[in-house]
Amino acid sequence: MKHPIQLACLLALLPSAAAAAPAPDYTADGKLIPPSDYREWIFLSSGLDMSYLQLRPDVSRGSKFGNVFVNPEAYRAFMKTGAWPDKTVLVAEHRMASGRGSINRYGKFQTDIVAVEIHVKDEARNPNKWAFFAPKGSEPAEKIAETATCYSCHSQHAAVDTTFVQFYPTLFAIAKAKGTLSPAYLKEEQATGARPGTGR
Repeated sequence: MKHPIQLACLLALLPSAAAAAPAPDYTADGKLIPPSDYREWIFLSSGLDMSYLQLRPDVSRGSKFGNVFVNPEAYRAFMKTGAWPDKTVLVAEHRMASGRGSINRYGKFQTDIVAVEIHVKDEARNPNKWAFFAPKGSEPAEKIAETATCYSCHSQHAAVDTTFVQFYPTLFAIAKAKGTLSPAYLKEEQATGARPGTGR
């Protein structure tokens, strides 16, 4: 049997499930450096022709998929608690949808990226904890002003902590079980009778 001190040292070397996620990267002037490896993160869900994206004037018209990824540390914390830890980074990658190509005769598949949105929980930098960024490629992006409609929309309609967990079925079930669904979302759900996955 190992000596208690040796055992304690070994345990200290193991990664902790409660350890904070790595901090998002910023330039010296406060711009967010887009993560280059987000496609290796946890894939949450994909939506087709989600109406809220049409509100952005800089995004081309037409059918689009939206793919959402989150950093693994934040995902593991959410699965345990139903809440997002500080330093959570969600990346929404929007791609054009095409119905014609190769052997495909019906249905839609994804093609070129048309926009990327990043939602960051960084409590030390943001009075309201969360911030939005819309980078162009790999170039550092300035924080979107908190007067933008994306902030009020997420605050009013998001299921958990200003994030649209209602569109991520596995996480929605966790949030419901942990009791972390926002009062605003529950009120909206009750008023409309709409629940994810029910078709109404």
